[in-house]
Amino acid sequence: MTTYSELLAKKAELDRRIAEALSTERTAALTQIRSLVETFGFTLQEVFPLPTMPKKAPAKYYDPSTGKSWSGRGKPPSWITDKDRTQFEIDTTPRYDFSGPRDESNPFPVQ
Repeated sequence: MTTYSELLAKKAELDRRIAEALSTERTAALTQIRSLVETFGFTLQEVFPLPTMPKKAPAKYYDPSTGKSWSGRGKPPSWITDKDRTQFEIDTTPRYDFSGPRDESNPFPVQ
């Protein structure tokens, strides 16, 4: 039967071999990465892009008395709490001006 001290010695030898293999493979990987970067001309931004911030949600509600807005996400602000939200909704329907002169001969007028 293997003794505790013999097992510790085997563990120490395995730890040394693991560290050696890691160092060798790490060096080879770094050499390969550098070669690929040079071959393909990668930039730092392509290899390590900056993290993008999540886009801010557009405002859905507007308080005309204070000028503040709210996206409808998270805790409601005090100016809209316990009130009918429809009166604060922001109208997001697109508006087109069709009041200008029209050329009836052109079936596809540019507006």
